[in-house]
Amino acid sequence: MTSSESAPAIFRRPDGSNLAYCRSPAIAGDGRPGIVFLSGFASDMTGTKATALEAWACGRGQAMLRFDYFGHGQSSGAFRNGTISRWLDDALAVIDGLASGPQILVGSSMGGWIMLLAALARPARIAGLVGIAAAPDFTEELMWMRMTSAQRQALTREGVIREPSNYSDSPYEISRALIEDGRRHLVLGGRIDIGCPVRLLHGMADPDVPWQTSVRLAEQLATDDVAVTLMKDGDHRLSRDEDLRRLFAAIDELSTKAAPASRRDSSDMSAALRDLA
Repeated sequence: MTSSESAPAIFRRPDGSNLAYCRSPAIAGDGRPGIVFLSGFASDMTGTKATALEAWACGRGQAMLRFDYFGHGQSSGAFRNGTISRWLDDALAVIDGLASGPQILVGSSMGGWIMLLAALARPARIAGLVGIAAAPDFTEELMWMRMTSAQRQALTREGVIREPSNYSDSPYEISRALIEDGRRHLVLGGRIDIGCPVRLLHGMADPDVPWQTSVRLAEQLATDDVAVTLMKDGDHRLSRDEDLRRLFAAIDELSTKAAPASRRDSSDMSAALRDLA
């Protein structure tokens, strides 16, 4: 039974807040890294990608963890009080407290920014990164820089503005604290000292995050082991069956890279036997 078939568990933070999470264990003796899914801005762990990834990971016996940030989904807190610092701290807390050994971080949209920051903070724990329409620096480049003068004045004066969402009937609440805190974590302006393998998936028909963002990110990453896959007709969510297959393939590749030699030899032999069948 996957964790999506049961009620989420609760991870209690020192400040009294609660993070909802679902965790599926690895099979005994599995040497592959675990998978941690990091969702997007105002999204949650019940989305198509997160649940499909969990079912795929469970089917192959690989550990999987998904959770809701502060103010998201089934976790406590008001969304408008969240910041990049807070959501990064949530991610680090669940990686430290709920995941064992090396991890592959899978970040969707804002989660792609969080995964970069988490990898910088915990380099010894991260075996690989997979970005899905990754949106580093979005609070500055896709919010503040696109606001009209009137919107900026309202944000400065009132502390929060509400903007329509393409994915929900409820508007986004964008706070001044979110914008100002985001400036502490900007990464695209220089070299990003991440050495693990990175795979970036992006739709060229994405209306929210330009696909060029993933190309810029690849250019700034210190590692040479980075690949960008562009889907010409792909949207922002990348939740179609063909998109999910590409996601699974990227994770499988990074899992194989990080697995012990004995596990890789066994996988190679299994693949060879399948080819001969």
